[in-house]
Amino acid sequence: MYGEPLLVTFLWSTSFVLIKLGLSEVSPFLFAAVRYSLAFAVLGLFDLGLASRGGKEAALGRTNMVLLVIAGICGYTLAQGFQFLGLFYLPAVTTSFLLNFTPIFVLILGILALHEKASGLQLLGLAVALAGAFAFFSERLSWKGEQLGVLIVIIGGIAWATYMVIMRRIQRVNKLSSLRLTLVTMGIGTAGLVTLAIVFEGLKPISLNAVIIILWLSTVNTALAFLLWNHALKFIRPYELSVIQNSMLVQIAILAWLFLGENLTLVMVMGVILVITGVLLVQIPTVKSNNPQPHAKSQYFSN
Repeated sequence: MYGEPLLVTFLWSTSFVLIKLGLSEVSPFLFAAVRYSLAFAVLGLFDLGLASRGGKEAALGRTNMVLLVIAGICGYTLAQGFQFLGLFYLPAVTTSFLLNFTPIFVLILGILALHEKASGLQLLGLAVALAGAFAFFSERLSWKGEQLGVLIVIIGGIAWATYMVIMRRIQRVNKLSSLRLTLVTMGIGTAGLVTLAIVFEGLKPISLNAVIIILWLSTVNTALAFLLWNHALKFIRPYELSVIQNSMLVQIAILAWLFLGENLTLVMVMGVILVITGVLLVQIPTVKSNNPQPHAKSQYFSN
């Protein structure tokens, strides 16, 4: 039963290594644009196949369509585009570490935008996660020009958190399938990525190695992984999946050490443990909530 989510987290963890390797040959926005264009096409074909079997989706009002446009721009154009751009400037482990704060961003946005109240356990988790961040970066305060990369990834994380808050609002009042919601927002966001690639980088030839990486990321690590994760949600509680998903930071650290030569010091490892603990504390109350937080898939879905 747990084999599917474990496989998915491994696939998503390898994405960081593959993207890092691909960025040596392809510019960040073009890389993201081609990847998500192909993923959108694969999911679109799958959706057409399901539609041919019958069944109707609930209609979306004008307000929800506006929200979907904002969600697409935040969730894919900004979040995924900036993730690729952040990996251009930062090691894979550091990027993954920063993205692990997404539930923290969701908590803060929920308080500010949805007037939700944080429990004492969530506030404790926030403090523990911040302590972990301080420990992780305490030995790298100079960052050697990485400040820009850190800022880019944090903005991307906030954009993805915004996407999740909007999707939660839409899913509460509409009976639209998660596949259709993902397809619509990914299509809108991908159009934004293509625009960024054309404006800032231009359309350039892509090497064969990069094409192979992009094809794998689009079909296996995005389209197939999304379907497997969605299937697992039918049998496993979201909180249990979030625990499995939080193992990605450790998996990425091991993969980056093996294939990219990135290392972690003992203090950085302690920081990773504190952040994972803090994020789990932030998410624990969602198990008892009548209005649960977004499913665990949201944080790393597009990887």
